[in-house]
Amino acid sequence: MNNLLRLIGRRLIALPIMVFGVTILVFCLMALSPIDEATAVLGENASQQQLDQYRDQHGLNDSLLVRYGNFMAGLFQGNLGTYGANNASVADRIGEALPVTLQLTFMGLIIAIVFSVILGVVSALYRDRWPDQVIRVFSIACIATPSFWLAVLFILMFSSTLHLLPASGPLPAFGEDPGGWFARMALPAVALGIPVIGQMTRVIRTSMVEELDKDYVRTALGGGIPKGVVVARNVLRNALITPVTVLGLRIGYLIGGAVVIEVIFNLPGMGMAILSGIQSNYVMLVQGVVLVVAITFIIINIIVDMLYILIDPRIRSV
Repeated sequence: MNNLLRLIGRRLIALPIMVFGVTILVFCLMALSPIDEATAVLGENASQQQLDQYRDQHGLNDSLLVRYGNFMAGLFQGNLGTYGANNASVADRIGEALPVTLQLTFMGLIIAIVFSVILGVVSALYRDRWPDQVIRVFSIACIATPSFWLAVLFILMFSSTLHLLPASGPLPAFGEDPGGWFARMALPAVALGIPVIGQMTRVIRTSMVEELDKDYVRTALGGGIPKGVVVARNVLRNALITPVTVLGLRIGYLIGGAVVIEVIFNLPGMGMAILSGIQSNYVMLVQGVVLVVAITFIIINIIVDMLYILIDPRIRSV
């Protein structure tokens, strides 16, 4: 137990260090951008006096170190700055967009986990037979297929041609209209999850094959324990240790892919927020969205890392 708490403590200590590093990287990249924030907000027709006044009010004439200090002070207070001529709050915009991105990522993740576990286990149990061959070809096809191409294909097939599922329109709240929410999220979530299904299926199959070849499996089967019980209670749990680690890296892909998929399906998430920021040259909005996405990715990977510790007892003794 002490080793477990110590390992979890290390991960929690590393969290603020990584977040601090991300803030430096994001701030410096945006600060070195050639875009003039004053001109982007006030327009090219603004007078020099108006531009200078805006820069003074928002600290754009301060040194880089002072600006970073002000940025961090605002970040601790939940203030990510403002954007646009109306001085709209970046934090408020992210507060509206982030839940949509997390919902899409979570649904794509659930789809990927369910199908990859089923396909990976079946492929390993029927190793080198026709179900295994079919699943391996399918997994390679999933890996080779980009999510954005699948998204366009799904829109053409299921929305434009068959009119089965919507590809645009407002996103209903899950609590108010679960059916409408699932219908609106189905196509983007499947398009997002299919490449991960292919990757995770291959990883799970390999782990399952390695576990099935171990001595304890042959001993259990020789002792008369049904194969289904051995697979469900022992083999599957041990085989999922490696896939859980890989899944942590795939979550980053899902978050990044969700940003692109949202634009294609016109979902009001972080993807649309960053797109509007780039199109309108809103530096503070882009900076806030990128920072929050990066921090979300770090936090999720820390959680997955701790789950890996809980799943694999061998690590607790390190």
